Amino acid sequence: MSGAQGVGGGKPRRTPGSVLSGLAVAVGCVLFLGGFVWGAVLYKPYTVPTDSMAPTIGKGARVLAERVDGGDVRRGDVVVFRDQVWGDLPMVKRVIGVGGDRVECCDKQGRLRVNGKVLEEPYLRSGEQASSSVFSTTVPKNRLFLMGDHRSDSLDSRVHLTDEAGGAVERGAVDARVDATAWPLGSWGTVGRPDVFKALPGGISQPGPLGPIMIAVIVGAVLILAGAAHGPIARRRSGGGARRDQAAKGKVAASG
Repeated sequence: MSGAQGVGGGKPRRTPGSVLSGLAVAVGCVLFLGGFVWGAVLYKPYTVPTDSMAPTIGKGARVLAERVDGGDVRRGDVVVFRDQVWGDLPMVKRVIGVGGDRVECCDKQGRLRVNGKVLEEPYLRSGEQASSSVFSTTVPKNRLFLMGDHRSDSLDSRVHLTDEAGGAVERGAVDARVDATAWPLGSWGTVGRPDVFKALPGGISQPGPLGPIMIAVIVGAVLILAGAAHGPIARRRSGGGARRDQAAKGKVAASG
């Protein structure tokens, strides 16, 4: 009876291994696809067209920027914004001052001051001054004073100081906040929040959920591959076992 059942194609008995492999694939799909959907909702890729943010972000680099409200932006953030006065194109700059801040340059060591506090800017090129031009301005309410990290090759708020808003951009012009560089592969890495801005009112922003999203995608991919590999491995093992059994029976028959 048992032999007829197997030959007749009855339902194969599910082993604990097959159950676990199916569960691994199901959970992996949820994590993998869920991570991609989560990332697509929160993040948007941008290409940086100029060298104005070097060495933090090079020309032609692809960045991942979290969609945020302009009201959530803090000093030190690298943001993507669009402003008609600046050309109405997506641009990437660093927030140096917010509404009410007094931004001045430079002291005797060529450093910026925000509300009297000297900024030691670790993201600048080695030996580069904070600005080649001297200026002093107060940022209007609900606006941001923006500068590129490559100060000698950046058209930023300094160029627009004579504008009505003193070079500052409305918070509402911000589309996203850069969390990481994704391309080229050798430049992959997160864009941190400089500690120098922590002591100023409002502190610094918290990183977005890019880390958990990446973990979900990677773990999901591993589970899918591991679960999918169980079937072929189990069949290969069972096939090998069956061949060994047949060989053993052959030996017994020959000896008999």
